[in-house]
Parts: sequence; C-alpha cells; structure tokens
Amino acid sequence: MQTKLLKEVVGEIVGKQGTEIVNLLAGKKNVNEFLIAKKLKLTINQTRNILYKLSANNLVSFIRKKDKRKGWYIYFWTLNIEKSLELLEKIIKKEIENLQSQLKSRQNKRFYICKTCNIEVSEETALLSEFACKECGQVYDLAESEKIIKELEIKIKKLMKKLELIKKESAIIKQKEQKKRERKAAREKKKKQKRKKAAAKRKKQKKKAKKKKKKAVKKPKKKKARKR
Repeated sequence: MQTKLLKEVVGEIVGKQGTEIVNLLAGKKNVNEFLIAKKLKLTINQTRNILYKLSANNLVSFIRKKDKRKGWYIYFWTLNIEKSLELLEKIIKKEIENLQSQLKSRQNKRFYICKTCNIEVSEETALLSEFACKECGQVYDLAESEKIIKELEIKIKKLMKKLELIKKESAIIKQKEQKKRERKAAREKKKKQKRKKAAAKRKKQKKKAKKKKKKAVKKPKKKKARKR
C-alpha cells in the first residue's frame, strides 16, 4: 500500500512516466543515477529532469561523488518517504476541501442546464441571461443536483479513508525515523563518553609522568665515599 501511495504522489509531480522511480528507490539508499536511467530506459538528462523535479518538492535527496577516472560528478539518489507522504496528505486534504466546497454549493444553491448545449450554469448566471442559453437561446431547465450530491459525498468518503491510511503510514515512518535518530544519538553519546574517558586517562598518565619526572629531578645524588 505504501508503494501505491508513493507512486501516486510522484505521479502528481512528474507524471506516470516517473512513477517507476518509486520501485527503484523504495527501501534503498544512494542509488546511482545511471542505473536509474538504464532501468527507466531514459537518457541521463531525462532522468535528471525527473529527479530534479522530485528534489524541488523534497521527495528525494542526493549525494554526489566525483568519478576519479572520468573526472565528472555522479549523483546518488534516495527517496524521502516521510516527506512524500506529507505532500500526498496535503494534496488529498486540498482535494477534499474543493469537493466539500462543491457539495456545500450544490446543497444550498440551484443550478440550471441547457439540454441542447449540455451547459450548466448557476442561478445568478441564468438570471443575468433571463434564463435563456446564450449559445442557442433555449430556455434553461432546473438541474437535478441529487445525483451530483451523492457522487460528491462518495468521493469525499473515499478520500477521507485514503487520508486516514496516509496518516497511519506516516505515523509508522515517523516512529521508525525517531528510533533511528535515538539509536544514532545513543551511539554518538557512547562514542563521546569513550573519547572523554580516553582523554581523562591520557591526562592522568601525563600528570603521573610529569610528577615522576619532577620527583626524579629533585632527588639528591648520593655522595661517593672518600678513600682514606
């Protein structure tokens, strides 16, 4: 399901052609752009254009390494699942808002239709033209909104379910990322403690050596006994 959601958001940004990138990057890190181009059967420039669009929306990140033999830079790409799901959530929320606005309008206003031209207009527009179609002069009929209202309600319901699913997936990803950060922080803390301990040990040894040296300097030399 996560792959399907990721393909959906990538498709929103770069179109269907770029959705295959999800299969190539999901669960992987730092994938060579030439490998991506080969798998997509695209030129390196076409592939980069797709990846740059995704990067502009924070859906992918990259590192670059210089090819020692050829002298140019090669980019390695990673899919940002957390940011991708966040963007998809925003897109779905916006879509729900638009549909809810349409639903409210349908529930509270009347619309008219020209059956000859199949053109629908609001009551305000119909009033301005004295309820006659501007294209053919045919008198408008009152449009039936019940079917449209039902369709809008079904669409909103489906999108609400999808939104809940996205939120659940995002929560799982965030939890995983948080655990990764905690493990990394714990490793860094351990390393820091080791470095601190080693530094303290070196300091102690240095102090001990200095003290020993000082003691050796102060120690009086034994006088040789004179021969009689």
